[in-house]
Order: sequence, then C-alpha cells, then structure tokens
Amino acid sequence: MTEGFPVATLPGGRARRRVQVHTTRAPFSLRCGALLIDYIILMAIVAACTLFARMLGGGARSAGNSTETIGWVLVIVLALVNYILLSGWRGQTIGKWTTGLRIERTDGQPLTFGRACLRHLVGYPVSMILGGLGFLLAAVTPRSRALHDYIAGTVVVRDEVVVLDKQS
Repeated sequence: MTEGFPVATLPGGRARRRVQVHTTRAPFSLRCGALLIDYIILMAIVAACTLFARMLGGGARSAGNSTETIGWVLVIVLALVNYILLSGWRGQTIGKWTTGLRIERTDGQPLTFGRACLRHLVGYPVSMILGGLGFLLAAVTPRSRALHDYIAGTVVVRDEVVVLDKQS
C-alpha cells in the first residue's frame, strides 16, 4: 500500500514537501522487540508488587499476600487493555507502538476487537503451547506472519516514510 500526501504547506497553499508512505512487512527483530517491551512492562508490575510485599515483612504477612495479589490483578487488567483494547482500537500494543509496528488484517483493513481477541487470547496461547515455534514462524514466512497471525487473519506491518521532493 502506498500513499502520497503533502506534509506541510506554505502560505500560498503550495506544498513544501511531499512524502510517500510504504507499508512493508515488519522485521522479525522488531516484532521480538515489541513483544519484549510488552513483557517487561507486565513483569515490572509483578516485580514491584513482590518487592513491596517483601518490604512489609513477616508481621504483615496478610498485607504482603494481598499486595502480591493486587499486583497480579493489575497485570491481568493491563494485559487485557494492552492486547485487546489497544490492539482493537489502534492496531498496536504498547510495544508495537514504541517500535513503530501496527497490526492489520491481511486485506489491509484495520484490526477489529474480535480479531484482536482471537489473535491474543487464542493465537498467542497456541503459539506458546508449541514451545514458541508459533512465534518463530514469523522469521521464515514471506510476510513475517506468526501462527497467531494465520489464526486471526492478520499481518504486522511497518510504515516507512520516504520524502519525494524538498522545496525551500
């Protein structure tokens, strides 16, 4: 998919610069980076709540247990928001947003909440049950699609901006 549009206009309405946006397949390394960012965010919450629970000490054992429980509840809520709500709304998790990647349907249409649920609640567990081989599939397929992408009919893409002309 290619789109061309002016980025800025001069006072007379004349285009100062034109760019072209090319949608390309997402490199495997960036996909791994995005997944790692999502994982680090979730595990940082678990680690912080566990450390806080340990600092409460032995006398406050029930408070420590409830702090750890609150941490796990926060992780589950954030994971659902990240993988379902953000993916269905913007086509990006926090990790994909930071790496410049986007999830879309194979026909180029935006991701829906239903496909986000299918991709992350069914596809991810299947990819993990196979010992991570479902994720590694993205390294060897032509469009870098993992097993969960095939299950949900999605593809992860990256938009590359190319400046066509520059005018002063």
